[in-house]
Amino acid sequence: MKHFVSTSTNLFPLWVILFSIWAFLQPQQWSNLNFLIIPLLSLVMFSMGLTLKVEDFIRIFKNFKIICFGILLQFLIMPILGFLLVKSFNIEQIIGIGVILVGCAPGGTASNVICYLAKGDVALSISLTICSTILAVFFMPILFLFYTGSNIEIPIYQMMFSIFKMVIIPVSLGIIINSISFLNIEKIKLCLPLIAVIAIVFIITIIIGSNTSQIFKHGSKIFFIVICHNLLGIFLGFYLCKKLNYTEKIAKTLAIEVGMQNSGLATALAIKYFGSTTALAGAFFSIWHNISGPILASFWKRKNLN
Repeated sequence: MKHFVSTSTNLFPLWVILFSIWAFLQPQQWSNLNFLIIPLLSLVMFSMGLTLKVEDFIRIFKNFKIICFGILLQFLIMPILGFLLVKSFNIEQIIGIGVILVGCAPGGTASNVICYLAKGDVALSISLTICSTILAVFFMPILFLFYTGSNIEIPIYQMMFSIFKMVIIPVSLGIIINSISFLNIEKIKLCLPLIAVIAIVFIITIIIGSNTSQIFKHGSKIFFIVICHNLLGIFLGFYLCKKLNYTEKIAKTLAIEVGMQNSGLATALAIKYFGSTTALAGAFFSIWHNISGPILASFWKRKNLN
């Protein structure tokens, strides 16, 4: 069983590629399954909670400097990268606004999943996602105004409820079950990485199946910018952490947290204030970082095993 789980999990990038192709070729089979995304994310968060204890979060907040540093990187690197990419490629203003909006967004919950699969510091990742989401209420409008000159209103209560529903409740339930001494869940824990892999593969497939028309219509240029934005964010996050002598585990955790944005929030705000064309960058980012993340997680996991 352990060998089967390990082998299946190590083939994560292959499953992502195969199911992504399936979604492109037969989007109608996946485009109506959007209602499954939140339950699947919640399932992964619950699985991660089963690997954590309250002490893990106490340990993180005892070293509050790392939280502050992670938030600084989050709201410094990605907005600047978004602005520079828009200027460098001279893309249409309406699309460029969407790129910058993604850059100003907080970390996304998908980063917690990828951190878990990459053998990063999951408690730190979850803590950073929650903190950056709360602070985004203030930082996101200010940064967006600074880089574009435009005003947006952040849906505070919707964001808080979303984080509470998708992250805090399932993770807390997992932690409680893992902390009950008379429950033996070691055999269940063996299957948790595979459960996470299956869930995230289905999430990616549904997202791609729901956005194929936009991908075919607008394609290459926006996708290239989105890929650069994501990969440069991950690289700079990792590089700066290593330069400051943080451990590899913390460096890859912060790199993932910086590079993987809450593109769903950026997409929703883009549609509300600027229209569907502006939302393309967020939609493409949702697709791409759910492809790059699993590939990166697989690479880092293999590196740990060697």
